[in-house]
Amino acid sequence: MHKLRGCQAALKGLSSCFPTAASFHLGGGAISQQMFFKSRNTDIPEIPEMPPCSFKPEEYKGMSKEQMMKIRNQNVNPMTMKITYYKRPVFIHQGHMQWLWDVDGKRYLDLFAGVATVGVGHCHPKVRAAAEKQMKKLWHTTNIYVHPALQEYCDKLASYLPDPLKVIYLTNSGSEANDLAMLMTRLHTGNFDIITFRGSYHGGTQQSMGLTSNSSYKYPIATGAGCTNTMCPDVFRGPWGGSHCRDSPVQTIRECSCAQGHCVANEQYIAQLKETFATSLPSRIAAFFAEPIQGMGGAVQYPKNFLKEAYKLVRERGGLCIADEVQTGFGRTGSHFWGFQGHEVMPDVVTMAKGIGNGFPIGAVVTTPEIAASFAQHSHFNTFGGSPLACAVASSVIDTITEEGLQQNSLDVGTYLMTGLSKLRDKYEIVGDVRGKGLQIGMEMVKDKTSRDPLPPDAMNGMFEDIKDMGVLIGKGGVYGQTFRIQPPLCITREDADFFLAVFNKAIQKYIDRK
Repeated sequence: MHKLRGCQAALKGLSSCFPTAASFHLGGGAISQQMFFKSRNTDIPEIPEMPPCSFKPEEYKGMSKEQMMKIRNQNVNPMTMKITYYKRPVFIHQGHMQWLWDVDGKRYLDLFAGVATVGVGHCHPKVRAAAEKQMKKLWHTTNIYVHPALQEYCDKLASYLPDPLKVIYLTNSGSEANDLAMLMTRLHTGNFDIITFRGSYHGGTQQSMGLTSNSSYKYPIATGAGCTNTMCPDVFRGPWGGSHCRDSPVQTIRECSCAQGHCVANEQYIAQLKETFATSLPSRIAAFFAEPIQGMGGAVQYPKNFLKEAYKLVRERGGLCIADEVQTGFGRTGSHFWGFQGHEVMPDVVTMAKGIGNGFPIGAVVTTPEIAASFAQHSHFNTFGGSPLACAVASSVIDTITEEGLQQNSLDVGTYLMTGLSKLRDKYEIVGDVRGKGLQIGMEMVKDKTSRDPLPPDAMNGMFEDIKDMGVLIGKGGVYGQTFRIQPPLCITREDADFFLAVFNKAIQKYIDRK
C-alpha cells in the first residue's frame, strides 16, 4: 500500500477521503499502473472505481439548475457563459480536500483546483478553523491602524523568501499584484518598456493586459502601453528544442545531439531575445516579466539556463526581473517553495496570488527595500489588501503546507503522475508532450507528433467533456487551447493519479473510436 502523504495530517480525527489501496479496479480485479500500461492497445479499459471518500456532503436544497442558468444568462457577467467550459455545465455545491460535489450529489476529483488556486484542499479544516477564529474577533479594519494579523503574516511570508526580498505589499488578486509591479518597476528605473513572452498571461486589468500575449484575452483598445512580447522559449512547440532541455521528470520526444552541458536550443532562444532588444525596444527598459512555468500558456517550460541568461541581459539594460509566481508559488512545483528557485535566479520583484489564500481573495508583491523606497515617494493605499481575515487565512495556508509536507507530496505525486502520462504519450500519436514539475502539469495534444499541429478545438472539447463525465475536472490552456492542464490541490494521492490515468486513457480511446 502506498503511504498517504499531505492530506493525512489534515484529516486526522476527521473523515478520511483516501483510498485504501494503491491499485485500482478494472473488470473486478486490482490492477497496478504498470499492468495497466501493458494492456493491449486494442482494449478499451473499463473505468476504475473512483477512490473512496467517507466525507458526506450536505444535501443540496437551493435553487434549481434551470433557475441558476436563467440568472447567469440575465444578470451575471456575460463572459461567464463563454467560460462555463462544458456543453453540460457542472453545478458545484460543496468541496472537501481534493473532492467536489455537484447539486445532484455526484462527486468529482478536482485536478484543476479553481485554476491552481486551492493549494491545500477545499475547505481544509485547519484553514477553515483559522478563518472562523479571526471572524469572531475582527473581519476588517483599514491598514491606517496597526493590527497583529497583518504584521504576523508579513513576517511569516518574508521568512519564506530569500534576502533581499523582504518588503511586502498585499493586494486582492494576481492581476492587481502584476499591475502594481509594473508601476513600481517603472518608477524605480525611470524607464517604461516591459518585456513578456508570447503566450503569456499576467492579468486582466487594463495595464496587465499589455503583459498578456494571447489574443483570447485582448480587446481592440489601448492596453498596457510599452509592453513588448518576445518569442517564448518553448522547447516542444517552438522552432528549437531537444530531449535534455527542461527541468522536468519528462523531456520532449524531439531528438537532441547537444554536447553534455551545452544546449543549442537555449542559445537560439537567447539570440531571439537579443534580437527583440535590438529591434523592438529602446536601450533602457523597465522590467522583464516571466512565470517560472507558464500557467495559462499550457505549463510551458524553458531551457534550463534560459532565465539566468535572460535576467543578465535585462539587467544590463537597466531593467528589473519579475517572477510571476501566481500559479507556481507555495510549493506547487515540488522541488522548491518558489518556482524561480528551480531556475537558480534571484528576481527583483515577486508577484503571487491564487494558492496564497487557498481560494480566499488575496495577492502580494514582494520586493527589495531599495525598490520599495522609490515607490514610497508618493502615497499608495489599498482598502482591502491585507485585511485581518485575509492574513489569518494566508498564514494558516503556509503553516498547512509546511506541517503536512504538501510541497514534498507535490513532488512525489506529480512525478508519479507525469511518469504515467509519459507512457500514454508514447502509446498515442495525439499526445504530443507531457511536461511540468510537481503538480504544475501540461499534456499538449496534437494531430500527430511529426507536424505538432494543435489538436482541433472540437476534438479537445470532446475529450474534455468525457473526462468530466467520468468524474474528473481538469483545465485547458495554450495559445490554441491545445493543452490539458493538471494543477490540483497539493494533497492528492497516487491513488487519485492512477484514477485519472485510467480516465484519460479512456477519453483518448473514445476520441479514437469517434474518428
